[in-house]
Amino acid sequence: MTVGIIGGTGVYDANAFGDVAARQYDTPYGAAVIYEGVLSEQKILFINRHGVEHKTPPHLIDYRANLWAMAQQGVKQIIATGAVGSLNPDMKPGDYVLVDQFIDFTKSRPQTFFNGDQQGVVHIDVTEPYCPRIKSIIFECAQQNGLTVHKKGTYVATEGPRFETPAEIKMFAKWGGDLVGMTSVPEVVLARELGICYATIGMVTNYAAGMTGQALTQEEVLDILDKNSRSAKQLVVKSIERLDLSPKASADVCHCAQGVSGPIHQLLNS
Repeated sequence: MTVGIIGGTGVYDANAFGDVAARQYDTPYGAAVIYEGVLSEQKILFINRHGVEHKTPPHLIDYRANLWAMAQQGVKQIIATGAVGSLNPDMKPGDYVLVDQFIDFTKSRPQTFFNGDQQGVVHIDVTEPYCPRIKSIIFECAQQNGLTVHKKGTYVATEGPRFETPAEIKMFAKWGGDLVGMTSVPEVVLARELGICYATIGMVTNYAAGMTGQALTQEEVLDILDKNSRSAKQLVVKSIERLDLSPKASADVCHCAQGVSGPIHQLLNS
């Protein structure tokens, strides 16, 4: 079984996960460049979410092409990373958060493979959007490596590419948000439609706008990412080494693929 890695800001280098070779896959939604390699005797596929040279802003990422290409190559489990701002004073810059819920404030992104045409309409369950089995493995690996990790957190997805206003941050916090970012949605939703177990590691880079009394800069975010990117990559590697890759692993612990296998089988083979 192939494992997918989706690298966000700060996790660009596919070579950190072994010897890899780039290959372009054409999908009904556009082209996806995937780096293929082997890690701990396990085949992996790596996608740089923001493109080969990190030039694609969050609202223009071809999420459907990326997820479709991975699914067609047999990926059943994905570990993703993403830079996030913190709305929660307990989640400090430099911490890691294993997201368990999201609130969606994106505006213009295709969020489904099922648009009511030949594929029909599918309403997926997202009661537990992020795979609890993969999350528990990442949590254990993070603790063993001495990282400050939070077992859960609610991710507020915004459209970007601008940062949020202090007023927006206050609203998100009152609604229960812990983190703010620009990429987890629709990525997690599309993974669920494809029946893929998906978990994301939120890398806290800053407190969100208005929380410190200072203006937020892109340089501040990149500085924290530079310091933490190595440990983040090591965390992904250690977690993949611990993944149970047997076909029944996910069915025993999570329900990520429940209820979508029929429609997705038809979709991928149409």
